[in-house]
Amino acid sequence: MRRELRYRTELWTLDEPFVIAGLVQRDTQLIVVEIGEQGHIGRGETERDDLLTPGRANVLEELERAREAIERGVGREDLLELLPSGPARSALDCALWDLESRIAQTPVWSLAGLPSPRPVTTAYTLRAGPPPRMADDARRNTGRPLLKLKLDGARASACVEAVRSAAPHTTLIADANGSISSELLAEVMETCERNGVAMLEQPLPSGADDALRGIAHRIAVCADESFLDRSSLRDVVGKYDMVNVKLDKTGGLTEALRSIAAARQQGLRIMIGCMLGTSLAMAPALLLASQAEHVDIDGPLMLGRDRTGGLRYVGSTVYPAEASFWGWSP
Repeated sequence: MRRELRYRTELWTLDEPFVIAGLVQRDTQLIVVEIGEQGHIGRGETERDDLLTPGRANVLEELERAREAIERGVGREDLLELLPSGPARSALDCALWDLESRIAQTPVWSLAGLPSPRPVTTAYTLRAGPPPRMADDARRNTGRPLLKLKLDGARASACVEAVRSAAPHTTLIADANGSISSELLAEVMETCERNGVAMLEQPLPSGADDALRGIAHRIAVCADESFLDRSSLRDVVGKYDMVNVKLDKTGGLTEALRSIAAARQQGLRIMIGCMLGTSLAMAPALLLASQAEHVDIDGPLMLGRDRTGGLRYVGSTVYPAEASFWGWSP
């Protein structure tokens, strides 16, 4: 029986603007991919990063480019050669995993050789802003065990100090999205270390992070924009201690599993992250939580609502979705 590929775009409005260095989002466009075969439908979801970052490949055009091969029946391994890493391949790959699990009546975690998903603690993201506003945000969320600070350039150290004062007992991780200058790097690192920040993510811009090779640090430094998939390892080894694995970057669960294994072989620790999205994008990422030191799959919390039957968020604890939602589970 021939497959059928369908996809649609959905506009989701955020509960409040999502602010990081260089970007303010008030809504996001998500793409839901559906692949039908043998009476079953597999689904995947991705965020349209081509609307956010100039120069990125058009996600809809990438999906159309893959249509003939997908409907002809190519598998996930073929997809690695058919499309480059990125959101279009991620949605297709996750839909194929879901479809395969439904046809085989076997959960994706079992097909992938992973342990069954368990509840995990996700980071909760504090949007970038002036130090007093970030401190207020931290106070409202002091009951959460793990907060992720979005830092923005020259005020990074002041924001770390303000949030730590507001949340003295909470585990903190920080993400600068490449906004720290090389001149401020040592100061920001020292501030993070002094305030007990457990990890600093992407302090310098991608492609301009060689300074990390020469700076001594006691805090883990994690690559995000500098790390896409296995092909990025040569650019991060010797600079970073960790890599942030996101399905929308690796191009799906298939490459994410390989990227994690390859990164570990290089002595790198793992963080699992996400773009904005619903539980349909987070459910595949949840399967990788057992491989990670830190998990950040708070996308639905940023949206303020979610799909019916998806992951269940109780505070910062994330519980697996209903059996029929994604990845088939008995």
